[in-house]
Amino acid sequence: MPKVSQEYMDARRTEILDAARRCFLRDGFHSTSMQDLFTESGLSAGAVYRHFASKDEMILAIAEENMDEVLTLVHTVATTRPSGSVGAVVADVLDLVSARSAEHDTARLAVLAWSEALRNPTLARQFSTLLTQMRSDLAEVVREHQESGALPAEVTAESIAGALVCLLPGYILQVAMLDPTLVAGVGEAVRALWPDPATT
Repeated sequence: MPKVSQEYMDARRTEILDAARRCFLRDGFHSTSMQDLFTESGLSAGAVYRHFASKDEMILAIAEENMDEVLTLVHTVATTRPSGSVGAVVADVLDLVSARSAEHDTARLAVLAWSEALRNPTLARQFSTLLTQMRSDLAEVVREHQESGALPAEVTAESIAGALVCLLPGYILQVAMLDPTLVAGVGEAVRALWPDPATT
């Protein structure tokens, strides 16, 4: 039997997750059956189960992929230019969320995943890990600003980072539910609220 390449396996996994996203957005997590996923992907049960043992594994994979790009952006900024504007960092994250949602409807998927996390401890732990990492990376940016006097030092960097992270779910909820024009200026507003220290 010929060996299947990793590229082929990765492409098939992406194909399955794309089908799962379509099903979940159309019918929700609970109303989507594994048979629905087989039909939507056009693959056999064996081909799907080769990559994912259950629907829950697909939900986890989608949630992780949705957060991974955001985390990478925050981590890159925190480690390469921590003295940059806090507002710019957060606004860049919001802009990324908006772009990804326009492309793949990730905001609506995120809201579905949050509700699922209330009953799925594994998904809840995954969100906790991802958000903890984001807070930690943002705290590095905040700490630089505190040391330069651009942000108040009497509040911990972790607490300020936690407050900034709180902006993300509210923004995602609005992107998922409202007319996109109603949140179009949020990124620029965040940049204005927390400008680059060099310009203030």
